[in-house]
Amino acid sequence: MFAVTGTTGQVGGAVARALLAAKLMVRAVVRDNAKGAPWAARGCDIAIAELTDVAAMTAAFNGMEAVFILMPSNFDPEPGFPDSVKIDAAVHAALTAAQPRKVVCLSTIGAQATQPNLLNRLGLMERTLGTVPMPVAFLRAGWFMENSKWDVAPARDNGVLQSFLQPLDKPVPMVATTDVGGVAAEMLQEDWTGRKVVELEGPRRITPNEIAASFTKVLEKPIRIETVARDSWEGLFRAQGMTHPTPRMRMLDGFNAGWIEFETPSETRKGETDFETVLRQLI
Repeated sequence: MFAVTGTTGQVGGAVARALLAAKLMVRAVVRDNAKGAPWAARGCDIAIAELTDVAAMTAAFNGMEAVFILMPSNFDPEPGFPDSVKIDAAVHAALTAAQPRKVVCLSTIGAQATQPNLLNRLGLMERTLGTVPMPVAFLRAGWFMENSKWDVAPARDNGVLQSFLQPLDKPVPMVATTDVGGVAAEMLQEDWTGRKVVELEGPRRITPNEIAASFTKVLEKPIRIETVARDSWEGLFRAQGMTHPTPRMRMLDGFNAGWIEFETPSETRKGETDFETVLRQLI
């Protein structure tokens, strides 16, 4: 049996669906029974556990062939990422106690970057969980294509996209969450020793200009794209309610400047899903 955390999200759900499609037994690790009900209906075993609850997670991971770990997102972290540090330690303790045969963790492009930015939290996770006493793999995924869901309404209503990714002709490594889930499910079934990293992006890199062109094609109306001025970012993010916007801003700087990149770009795995396919699903 395979334990999957984060099944109510896009990636965790894709992992669970891929395993079920392969006729494998899945334990969905969720926070409450209501979130588990749809997965129980699909034939999954259900475990109730918060990622900070070592005892509950130990029980959820006990006896598993493999465990998929997906950390919760936090775009407005406190300095030092204390929430992530707490979760990382709890997950490490639970895995050490439960002793599943192997572990796959969702990480990110740029997890190895030394420059301060939002993605450092997953670099911390890699360092902490990289010491568990069983084979562990980190799946570093590119920018999710599904992030464009936030652009659908302004494109449809105003015909304009606002891009924090710039310049507009710079290709960005992106990937569909369906492909992330599929590769993670494959990795859960593989055998290896020690610690390994797998880096994943889509079939080709995409520029913001190409994103606008895809919107134009799918919406069947002209869509233009413009950059969001760098000196306006902090005010915009604070207006959205963020208290600590600097890590997110520095992450965007990293994508734009190129220091958020795969560690070995020539060896990335390639997903099959293109951006237009994802966009049609979003719209």
